[in-house]
Amino acid sequence: MANHLDLEEQEQLDALKHFWTRWGTLITGLLVVVLGAFTAWNGYQYWQRTQAVKASALYDEVERAVAAGDVARVERSFSDIREKFGSTTYAQQAGLLAAKVLDGQKTTEGTAAAKSALAWVAEKSADPGYQAIARMRLAGVLVEAKAYDEALQQLQAPFPKEFEALAADRRGDILALQGKKAEAVAAYTTAYQKFTERHEYRGLVEIKLNALGVEPKATEAAK
Repeated sequence: MANHLDLEEQEQLDALKHFWTRWGTLITGLLVVVLGAFTAWNGYQYWQRTQAVKASALYDEVERAVAAGDVARVERSFSDIREKFGSTTYAQQAGLLAAKVLDGQKTTEGTAAAKSALAWVAEKSADPGYQAIARMRLAGVLVEAKAYDEALQQLQAPFPKEFEALAADRRGDILALQGKKAEAVAAYTTAYQKFTERHEYRGLVEIKLNALGVEPKATEAAK
């Protein structure tokens, strides 16, 4: 009986050795890859958390500089967070905040710095919402500088659905300033149609259309 069990055990050992000889290297390699990927993923998650914490601290510095009215400090703080943590949401929020303060200075240098900050957010942000806000604000800064064609270019890019009506309204404003009545009416009409009936901004767009001799409600009723 003992010999029979020994033979069975030997056969199992031989089968295991054969299996490991054939597949051992592959299995070891797969384990190394899986464990490596797991380690890398954990490391990446840790790195992201660390980046977020550091970026948050710099964003707080931007906010403090804004509250203090220290424009030079706002520029420095934003430059730091953009350079060190440009891929974070905090950096993009800082760009929007810094641009508002810089443009509020109403100086050539401040306007140029605001345009640069907004253009950076529009180009670098991975969030379509932040991109849209940056483009809308940049268009506004360009309109103040009477750079109407450049402002319209900022509004040509695709916008998230929730921003489409606002972008169309802003295009209408610019076209109206350029004296392009028919094109302004078309843009305002698009905005009017995209805003829901309960949206308070729809009434303002209606006023703009009325000023251009168009009655959107009458047009809708006639359809």
